[in-house]
Amino acid sequence: MSHPPDLPPIVNRAFDVSRRAGYVSFCRNETGRLLAMLAATRDGTMAEFGTGCGVGTAWLRSGVRGEKARIVTAEVDPGLAKAAAEIFRDDDQVEVLAADWSTLLDRGPYSLLFLDSGDPTEVSVDAVADLVEDGGIVVLDDFVPCELWPPITDGRVDTLREHWLTDERFTAVEVMVASDASTIIATKR
Repeated sequence: MSHPPDLPPIVNRAFDVSRRAGYVSFCRNETGRLLAMLAATRDGTMAEFGTGCGVGTAWLRSGVRGEKARIVTAEVDPGLAKAAAEIFRDDDQVEVLAADWSTLLDRGPYSLLFLDSGDPTEVSVDAVADLVEDGGIVVLDDFVPCELWPPITDGRVDTLREHWLTDERFTAVEVMVASDASTIIATKR
């Protein structure tokens, strides 16, 4: 199967694995490019909660510079975790776990943490703040852009977004990665 010429080989491999697994929910290329750029600024351990078939992890890996950086990622679905592990089977810098994201709690602190905006109780500032080292970055994706304050999603105040953008432990910004998608990037103070 052919791929757009501007995608890193590891990302192409992740898309191939996702297609074979029938998995169509994955990190957008716009967010992926952002992840690769941010990973290029990090040493230490990076993490992803909710691997899927490994497209987001592949984008992180494509940006890693140097041998000191590591990526650990957890996927609760064993079939998806197995598929993602296939992408990185010969890569000592990436570890894919078939486990709930909470298994990563004792492996931090992380220099970069990537997670979906999913369940507000799991990705709240309070739930993950201590997992990130000082100066570390949290990336939350899958937001719909909003120009209002407080932010409104589906007719309700988006408290997850509001908390991340106002928490004093982080300096945060919402960045549109496409006309229909935004990401929150937060750096721990």
